Amino acid sequence: MSEDTRLQALRGAVRDVPDFPKPGIVFKDITPLLGDHGLLRSAVDLLAEAARAHRPERVVAVESRGFIFGSLVADRLGVGFAPVRKPGKLPHRSVRISYALEYGEDSLEIHEDAVRPGERVLVVDDVLATGGTARAAADLVRRIGGEVAAFAFLIELGFLGGRGRIGAGEVVALIRY
Repeated sequence: MSEDTRLQALRGAVRDVPDFPKPGIVFKDITPLLGDHGLLRSAVDLLAEAARAHRPERVVAVESRGFIFGSLVADRLGVGFAPVRKPGKLPHRSVRISYALEYGEDSLEIHEDAVRPGERVLVVDDVLATGGTARAAADLVRRIGGEVAAFAFLIELGFLGGRGRIGAGEVVALIRY
């Protein structure tokens, strides 16, 4: 199956849910894609293929749906995985960063030893929207000594301009709206 055919199948499995989580938002629901073994495999394979050229030595992913793709991509690439979580969820010493959301502020944490100094990191999440979460994850990686090699997303909501806000690093997105 060609890459174009696989991408069309992935796009076809994303369900629009109007007015979620609030009125005026059209949520891109990936659960139908996750529920189809072949589509999930295609998504992970395509992300890993695109990321391989950036030679990551570690994958860092943001909870919660980012974990699904990040851990599987790390496995395909033969590298380790490190989670970025909401405050208070990690059991070991961690580093925290606060960042702006479109309607408030949030924080993320990573273990202080999750990435080795100078290690090339692929930051993975399910969706790139405004870029705040991805940028915060990248800033955490840099703060503990890692180098952001690239970002990888299943979906990019290009109309929100997140790509321009996340800073340095190549951006891979399989589906773009």
